Amino acid sequence: MTRRGPIALIAAVASLALVASACGSGNGASSGSTAPIDVGAVYPLTGPDRAGGLEELRGVRLATDLVNASGGVDGRQVRLHAVDTPTTDALPGAIAGFRSDGIQVVLGSNGSELSDSAATDAFDAGMVYWETGAVGEMSGDASGRLAFKVAPSGLVLGSSGIAFIVDQMASRLHRDPASLRFVVVNVDDRYGATVADGALQEIAKRHLTLAGRFRYGVTNFDPAPLVRRIEAARPDVLFVASYIPDGVALNRELVRQRVPLLANIGTSSSYCMPEFGDELGPMAVGTFATDKPDGESLNEQGLTPEGRDLLHRAQQGFRSQYHEDMSAPALAGFSAAWALLHDVMPNASNLDADAIAHAALGVRLPTGSLPNGSGLEFSGPGSPQPGSNLRALSVIWEWVGVRQRAVVWPPRYATTAIQALPLAA
Repeated sequence: MTRRGPIALIAAVASLALVASACGSGNGASSGSTAPIDVGAVYPLTGPDRAGGLEELRGVRLATDLVNASGGVDGRQVRLHAVDTPTTDALPGAIAGFRSDGIQVVLGSNGSELSDSAATDAFDAGMVYWETGAVGEMSGDASGRLAFKVAPSGLVLGSSGIAFIVDQMASRLHRDPASLRFVVVNVDDRYGATVADGALQEIAKRHLTLAGRFRYGVTNFDPAPLVRRIEAARPDVLFVASYIPDGVALNRELVRQRVPLLANIGTSSSYCMPEFGDELGPMAVGTFATDKPDGESLNEQGLTPEGRDLLHRAQQGFRSQYHEDMSAPALAGFSAAWALLHDVMPNASNLDADAIAHAALGVRLPTGSLPNGSGLEFSGPGSPQPGSNLRALSVIWEWVGVRQRAVVWPPRYATTAIQALPLAA
């Protein structure tokens, strides 16, 4: 975990300054105070999830830098305090440290298990939790009260994947959707279960045929018996929520066992990743993924003029700092942090957690106004998906060639037409 001694001392001094300001003229976003605003961040910067955590935090840092360069939040600079949280065990200490420093809002995290724990810990500490990238649902009472998910939820990704196959691919396959047999496979954790639930709900809503639903553990994963069960279900369409190693192993086994499929679609943590195509090569061609876009994949003409300008600024800043294009986690982190610092916090009556949460529920940004194609509109407590962003964008990727993928749906954001290439299997 990142050493917190100097940071804690600095944050404590800042907190005293904020208290002193509050005694005189109020601690509101537009109170006239010039004291810095301290914001926490929890991401896995070491361990197996470090790649996504580092990328998402890079996006958050870049958004913070751009907001500060434009005057900060009503003239106050934002100071981001990031703590390495490679496992859920690291979260309580990180959240407690933030709370003791007077921090009111925490951004995180790229993993669904981390996200759920962070939301609960922050809620218990009376802090806002601002989810930037994970897709798993956040449990408990936090969602819609003090916890908000800016990225599309796993339920949305699962539902969108099935809807795409039925609405766009069935006619291309010359099949009546009612005749298609669907099999859903997922890794047995919060991420996999949430995405699979979205797919299953869409299958049920459309009265489609569910031929099988199979769960597996990621530890010591053996794809051969799982693929035999899949083949026995005689699927036309396979929907998979997996990680890269198990997703790659599963697809290799599908090809080895020559399982015939009309469509094979996965989701965010495997099928859409460049590593998926790098590992599988020709075997990936023709598969689809439902997920968030990255910085170079989106048809920017689908964005609002403000969204396009912000995307260009983000791309330029990211390349200047990191000498590479913005990945999907980086763009998600940037977009979520920008929405918080640029659109929500300046509209809060003051900068305590309740006021920030109230402002979040009141902000409306049109679709395409954020550089990842999303807008902003949170569902409140008591709604079917409390705390979820109802205007979060999910897209459909297709592997259109060897190590070549493209966004093909929806048309507003697509960079190429649907290829419907034959599967390698």
